Amino acid sequence: MDATALARLIRANQPCVVLTGAGVSTESGIPDFRSPTGIWAEFDPAEYASLPAFRADPAKVWRFYKPRIAMLMNAQPNAAHLALAALEQAGFVEAVVTQNIDLLHERAGSRNLVEVHGSIRTATCPACGSRYPREDVVAKLEYADAPACDRCGAILKPDVVFFGELLPADAIERAFELAGRARLLLVVGSSLEVHPVAAVPEETLTAGGRLAIINKGPTPYDRRTDLKLDGSAAEILGAVAAELGAHS
Repeated sequence: MDATALARLIRANQPCVVLTGAGVSTESGIPDFRSPTGIWAEFDPAEYASLPAFRADPAKVWRFYKPRIAMLMNAQPNAAHLALAALEQAGFVEAVVTQNIDLLHERAGSRNLVEVHGSIRTATCPACGSRYPREDVVAKLEYADAPACDRCGAILKPDVVFFGELLPADAIERAFELAGRARLLLVVGSSLEVHPVAAVPEETLTAGGRLAIINKGPTPYDRRTDLKLDGSAAEILGAVAAELGAHS
């Protein structure tokens, strides 16, 4: 772990934008997706997390999501989430762009947050457009396999981005805009394999910015970074926040 070197990079290269993936939340007890023990090692995403699968059998998709939504709601922000919120509050992080749907950055206190894959905050009726907060969705799931719209009876779709679905245009445009003017992009807990988000570091590098990565395992950008740290995001970012005097 070289938190001192990362703290030095952050201090010297402002603005700093952070891009996070599933690896930032594993220490909150939330499994990742693409590791050998991740969710997609056990479940086929085309069968449980794609737009065609939802259209074909929405109840089956909800049976997959129901225990996971409960798990996400019970999870707590870890030291990595808290450190990023503290770094933002102290002026060392301009924004957090996240691939995660778990709301843990928001709950930790991050305010300038871009959720490029949506979130579990709401679900929307694909038939009439009615939107429901997660508390209503969870209440509906207590009595049914899939939550139905009160207005028209159609099964709600969680407001997360499925495979085969376009990312929210405003969010992805904002992510690339932030990356393009960042002097440092810090990637945390992402293998940088899912496009178009995987191309965000290219935006920073092309504009002359610098790149640092905290991730357990390799990424396609490892040889182009100023610093690659393979270790616990919670430990490293907690130490970085301490080095920079940022306290949650």
